[in-house]
Amino acid sequence: MNEETQPRNNIYVAIMAGGIGSRFWPLSRVNYPKQFLDILGTGKSLIQHTFERFKTLVPLENIYVITANEYMNIVEEQLPAIPKENILGEPFRKNTAPCIAYINFKLHQIDPEGSLIVAPADHLILQEEKFLGICKEALSFVNHFNALVTIGIQPTYPNTGYGYIQHDSMEATPSVFKVKTFTEKPNKELAETFIASGDFLWNSGIFVWQLKRGICAFQKHMPEMYELFVSEEEKFNTPEEKNAIETIYPQCSNISIDFGVMEKADNVYVIPASFGWSDLGTWNSAWENMEKDYLENAVAGNNVIVFDSSKNVINVPEDKLVVVQGMEDYIIADTKDVLLICRKDKEQDIKEYVSEVKRNKGEKFL
Repeated sequence: MNEETQPRNNIYVAIMAGGIGSRFWPLSRVNYPKQFLDILGTGKSLIQHTFERFKTLVPLENIYVITANEYMNIVEEQLPAIPKENILGEPFRKNTAPCIAYINFKLHQIDPEGSLIVAPADHLILQEEKFLGICKEALSFVNHFNALVTIGIQPTYPNTGYGYIQHDSMEATPSVFKVKTFTEKPNKELAETFIASGDFLWNSGIFVWQLKRGICAFQKHMPEMYELFVSEEEKFNTPEEKNAIETIYPQCSNISIDFGVMEKADNVYVIPASFGWSDLGTWNSAWENMEKDYLENAVAGNNVIVFDSSKNVINVPEDKLVVVQGMEDYIIADTKDVLLICRKDKEQDIKEYVSEVKRNKGEKFL
């Protein structure tokens, strides 16, 4: 299929930026989470990289950010080029389904024939041209077929931190496959089976569809949520929008778009892709994607001196002198009020450590 899509001004991008990023604690904090941080030491935050990626695909006024109310000012500071009215606040964290319903209903009212790309704010994509090419393929497909498209990542090893998508062996069109199943994070044995089978992909959490198809999907698979948004939709794109969202959100179920729509719909397709992707969900994924010294230490900080140490990820304040000796495979993350030293293979326990801190020390250090 050719990659001709509708005009650029009929394509919209929604960047989801409301998460807390607790697995990157203590760097990622409730009041300033990981999407706003320069996790990899590149000079730009993750959301800034995401914005830069999409601004070549669509006009600036077609890029929207959906975030928690308390982060709207941070988004404004970090993305001054985005129109202020395109930064949408959520009064509660209710996972991805309400967030995507919100932007879908809002934009459908503005442009019933438009198409939408939904993407998380905090993912790493190294081969950006390749990624944008896949987005154009997806847009072309949804303009020809009644389809909800997701982008699947060719897996390189049996990662247990990602969801998986199984697809048909026959292509619907060149490079696009019908989805058979979604599977949440598997154990190691299951992940190894998935990789060996050859028809499973990592779930990137990036979605593409026509706005009208998104509305239909909510109506069919999440009728209660659909009704909530329909009942207030005449207030969208008016001064009453904020009040409407504050009425809707408390009644929304806390559910992901994967569970709410994608796993139930029979018109879901996937494009297998490989463009240097990571969801940067953990310190290990940061270590994998950072520049390293000859002993494989990944260091963010200007005054770090390392002796007899290897394969560590070290993130410390730029002006702080930190000397590390005799450490291997550790996370060393220092902030003005918290120091974390944790084995890399125990990083899945960081959420437990955060809960323990909350129990013993309150919310001051979260």
